[in-house]
Amino acid sequence: MEPQELVEHRYRAVLEVLDGAPVVEVALRYGVSRQSVHTWRNRYQEHGVEGLKNRSRRPRTSLTRLPADVEALICELRQQHPRWGARRVAYELGRRNVVPLPSRATVHRVLARNGLVDHQQQEHKRKYRRWQRDAPMQLWQMDIVSGVPLADGRECKLVTGIDDHSRYVVVAEVVVRPTGRDVCSAFVAAMQRYGVPTEMLTDNGKQFTGRFTKPRPAEVLFERICRENGIVQRLTKRRSPTTTGKVERFHGTLRREFLDHVAPFVSVADAQEAINAWVHSYNHARPHQSLDMAAPASRFRPSRADTAASLLTAEPTVAATLPPQPTAPVVETTPDPVQRPVSLGAIEFDREVPPCGHFALFHGGQDVWVGPAFAGRTVTVWADDRSIHVTMQGYLLKTFASRTSLEDLARIRDKLSGRPAGPPPAAPALPRHRGRPQLPPGTTVEVDRAVSRDGVVGLGDRDVMLSRTLAGSRVVLRMDERLLHAISNGRVVKTMPLPIPPGRLPLLNGVRAAVGPLPPGGPARPLTVQRRVNNTGRVMVARQTLLIGYPHRGKTVNVIVEDTHLRVVHNGVELAVFPRTSDKPVTRIKAWPSRQSRERRQESLEDGPSKMS
Repeated sequence: MEPQELVEHRYRAVLEVLDGAPVVEVALRYGVSRQSVHTWRNRYQEHGVEGLKNRSRRPRTSLTRLPADVEALICELRQQHPRWGARRVAYELGRRNVVPLPSRATVHRVLARNGLVDHQQQEHKRKYRRWQRDAPMQLWQMDIVSGVPLADGRECKLVTGIDDHSRYVVVAEVVVRPTGRDVCSAFVAAMQRYGVPTEMLTDNGKQFTGRFTKPRPAEVLFERICRENGIVQRLTKRRSPTTTGKVERFHGTLRREFLDHVAPFVSVADAQEAINAWVHSYNHARPHQSLDMAAPASRFRPSRADTAASLLTAEPTVAATLPPQPTAPVVETTPDPVQRPVSLGAIEFDREVPPCGHFALFHGGQDVWVGPAFAGRTVTVWADDRSIHVTMQGYLLKTFASRTSLEDLARIRDKLSGRPAGPPPAAPALPRHRGRPQLPPGTTVEVDRAVSRDGVVGLGDRDVMLSRTLAGSRVVLRMDERLLHAISNGRVVKTMPLPIPPGRLPLLNGVRAAVGPLPPGGPARPLTVQRRVNNTGRVMVARQTLLIGYPHRGKTVNVIVEDTHLRVVHNGVELAVFPRTSDKPVTRIKAWPSRQSRERRQESLEDGPSKMS
């Protein structure tokens, strides 16, 4: 019923009562209680028709009502800081010792009553799986954000990093271009200041990972730093920015509270100084809502100084993981008690290999064995009174201990078209004593060997199993008194206990002293194997079954075998990525042919003799 109609309705009831009608009968006709009729009559007699209107039920006094000065302070804080919400305003009131202290809901009602809050309709309820590490230094999140302007018109980037537990900003480095080296320099500087974290979480940017490098994945500098310092690197799923939500949330705060209100900086140094000041306030003064309004510095605890120092000074160090500046090469030689300078009588000469594969340095002199495979080829012989090196087109073929005297070398130079030799092409052979090679204590030696199709190399009278993946390649076997290291393409691919007695090392064919430090370990590039997808959409690699899917049945795919993952690629397109759960070695590189291919091949072999006849 409208207000005016309601007043008329009550006015008619009052007139009937004033005309002498019983109150009970009037109440029954108008559908109300007799107490209401008495109330209408009394209010009409006191205030006239205006007294019949509805009155407010609001109490005249309220003991819990917020004082006017507190409400004015709330509105003032909101107007001075438009980004502050009800929770932050309530926190600031507490810091100002306001009594009584209003709750967050009360502050929100004050802001809404004064038109300082814009109500938004939530179309759907957002659900996130929130997580947080239990202690600081367990996980860092890193990312790159743009928006640092310079006066010359350039826009710099900011490399940022935040501790997952405490929200403490550990990295805030201004860079002109976010190259991999600049990002790693900022990362290393943060670790030298706060210590080495246990885990590192980033997105899939090319500065952080080489998993999407074309044509094949590769290890970038950031991944190498994490690997060599024992940091577990974690990557987000593609197009999933909420995984690194803490550092992304920090970017939003940085933009709203700092970058959106600054003028272009004169230089990168000025920008870095201003950002450092803001970050210090963020870490030590600004309350964080996710930390119950505590400052991040109150929750952050760096690693112990001695632990960080031991990690940073060990080999390889954090700083050493950055590519060194070009310097003159330094060659470290193995200690040799009978070392001597290269003889002045060293010579070089060319010789054509006969069909038997061996020839003598001179008539009646020392024989040099190269092998029938090089018959008819011209090789270069470098010889002095200690070593003989045989090379072909710049590649070292053999190294022998020399049994040729200085007089014999002079005779070869004068009569057999020998020429003065240049630097030796390889490390010298082992020193000899009474015609037998000697191995001084602590000496490391090397030999060159070719890997058979079964992945085996010969070492004296023993066969050593390396890997079928090295079949057909040449490796360097580096040996000391305890271990054997197999080196291929400049990297250590396998290490095992020395399979022969140390006393037999000087007797190996082609043995020489090792030169230079041991190369880094691990394969130079991930191993790629071929597999044919069976009718169930599966392949097997290293005894691990990979479900690729029915649509790929019958395809021949390439599987890139990494230390932690197996990547399935077909025609340059990555089909799937699987975590590696098996530590079994890969023993088969090529894919088995299909049954139809085997049947056609068998038919061609059976029909071959008849066709030839």
